[in-house]
Amino acid sequence: MSEGQDLRKTPLFDIHEKYGGKIIDFGGWALPVQYEGILEEHRAVREAAGLFDVSHMGEVRVTGPEALACVDFLLTNDLSVIADNQIMYSPMCYPDGGTVDDLLTYRVGENEFLMVVNAANAEKDYQWIAEQAAAFDVEVVDESPDTAQLALQGPRAEAILRAVADRDPADIGFFRFDADVSVAGHAALVSRTGYTGEDGFEIYCAPEDAPGIYEALMEAGEDHGLQPAGLGARDTLRFEAALPLYGQELGPDISPLEAKLGFAVKLDAGDFIGRDALKRAKEEGLAKRLVGFEMQERGVPRTGYPIYDTDGEEVGHVSSGSFSPTLGKNIGLGFVPPKMIKWGTQLQIGVRKRKLSAVVVKIPFYQREG
Repeated sequence: MSEGQDLRKTPLFDIHEKYGGKIIDFGGWALPVQYEGILEEHRAVREAAGLFDVSHMGEVRVTGPEALACVDFLLTNDLSVIADNQIMYSPMCYPDGGTVDDLLTYRVGENEFLMVVNAANAEKDYQWIAEQAAAFDVEVVDESPDTAQLALQGPRAEAILRAVADRDPADIGFFRFDADVSVAGHAALVSRTGYTGEDGFEIYCAPEDAPGIYEALMEAGEDHGLQPAGLGARDTLRFEAALPLYGQELGPDISPLEAKLGFAVKLDAGDFIGRDALKRAKEEGLAKRLVGFEMQERGVPRTGYPIYDTDGEEVGHVSSGSFSPTLGKNIGLGFVPPKMIKWGTQLQIGVRKRKLSAVVVKIPFYQREG
């Protein structure tokens, strides 16, 4: 990171420098892309645990008598089916079916929801939510500046958190949360979701408490193989699990149906923004669909590279691509016509000036046991 850049810093900026983080400009934030190295941090999360700073994420709280109706209208999923202390994943759409963002919504109570949005979209999402919420009897508050967030991910995450929390993290089920946990003596909300394909926890706290919690977790994780982890490993981990990244697998010109997120689009559960457009697209047929593919020739697919059919005609593009540290293969995600999504379909990927063979495979590429 060059001097003179006016980047926003999370409460853990000094911690990143202490642990040797390589700081980069990530959407206007000064964040570590890596510490020891992306491969090492990736493997630590798959085999032991990694600790991420995700304080740049956005948090928007919706409260009031019509809070449930409001968030249900904003989101494509059906929020009415979850109970207090549960979390639901959902896309949020424009009227034309394009994606505003994909997010997690925490149900604190029927009259209170916490919406956790992607960092790059935080301000845009808050404005969108506030504008739509004006038709409901609710209050919308952007809590992002007052919230820090750490993500402890990996098979040893539960054991590490147990050492510093006043409640057993085993009692927090998957896609559930406890809003009243003391972590290293600091008040926190602890949830169990994850963006890595592994078991893991998110710890929300006051910004001034984040460094103390971070250091306590690192100390507790010394005997469990815990490593600080940066944005590079976060991306390769989510990619192996085929979890979408906004701006690549989702965007204003990509609907959740095209991105293979139909499980989170409940067309028959009541009205929501974008419902008519998505229903019509499903009935008439989608223009493109997300697929996973594996390279059969040596070459790494990258975002934006063209995808061709076996006749050499360009039919789509790569949305994400990388070498997979877990699988030891070059793999990718991309959009192609629906007729080409069947497993085993042959493709060609434009890597620089060459067209290299690839084959459509099942996604997610990686799925943990259990």
